[in-house]
Amino acid sequence: MTPYLPDGVTRALYPFTGKFLALKSGAKMHYLDEGKGKPVVMVHGNPSWSFYYRNLALELRGANRVIVPDHIGCGLSDKPGDEAYDYTLKNRADDLEFLLDSLGIKENITLVVHDWGGMIGMTYAARHPGRIEKLVILNTGAFFLPEGKSFPAPLRLCRTPLGALLIRGFNAFARGAAWAGCKRKRMSAELRRAYAAPYNSWNSRIATLRFVEDIPLGPADKAYPVVRETQDKLNSLASLPTLICWGLKDFVFDHFFLEEWKRRFPAAEIHSYPDCGHYILEDAKEEVVPLIKSFVGKN
Repeated sequence: MTPYLPDGVTRALYPFTGKFLALKSGAKMHYLDEGKGKPVVMVHGNPSWSFYYRNLALELRGANRVIVPDHIGCGLSDKPGDEAYDYTLKNRADDLEFLLDSLGIKENITLVVHDWGGMIGMTYAARHPGRIEKLVILNTGAFFLPEGKSFPAPLRLCRTPLGALLIRGFNAFARGAAWAGCKRKRMSAELRRAYAAPYNSWNSRIATLRFVEDIPLGPADKAYPVVRETQDKLNSLASLPTLICWGLKDFVFDHFFLEEWKRRFPAAEIHSYPDCGHYILEDAKEEVVPLIKSFVGKN
């Protein structure tokens, strides 16, 4: 089993044997590598971690090889300071590529993405479209803000000195996301603790803040050219079998983002949930996990 779990995460909730890989930066990335068969790579966002995919990983590992990394600064991976790691989208995509190359995973990939995982995973996919067999898209983006969508005020606050204090001093982002991320039925206190558990100190919350700061709003932002290149290459992936499952009460990845995915991926199979929020694998677990399992298993 993973030798270390933070307070608030039980073996019953997270019953996996984790592994670690030293990246080029020197930081150690924690990841799950479960089962055998065609690979399913699940890429989480901010402020979650591989815990988000636990139920899906358990369902798929009987027939597939399931790979679920924790980004650097997240989950059970190392959480270095800025002097040791550059918390940028480019490095996130590079890390994912290094992990998959190290594991020899270069074909027949089903890519599952959520939140920031969409931008990271689709950047990897746009680099290597021939490696991707299927896409599963869950409340995320891989393009600039869609037309009609304004940058949400809570995220704007997070990019201020006050927001930085709230995130790193009080874990407001991880706790707030766990509290507000489910709309059909609020997460239990046990689940909310587990989502926030890896982010238990000022130093351990660095990625939570850096992710928000890395959202590209203009050409001067570091992630801007990466996002521009990726969105321009999405058409190379549009013919792939694609499943989109979407909580429509997500205050960031809302109907504007869903409509943009529909425009770019017109052949996608789409399931939307009017009463569900951002954490769709929690809010609509009973519907969405079987849908994904069936989709992955189709020839």
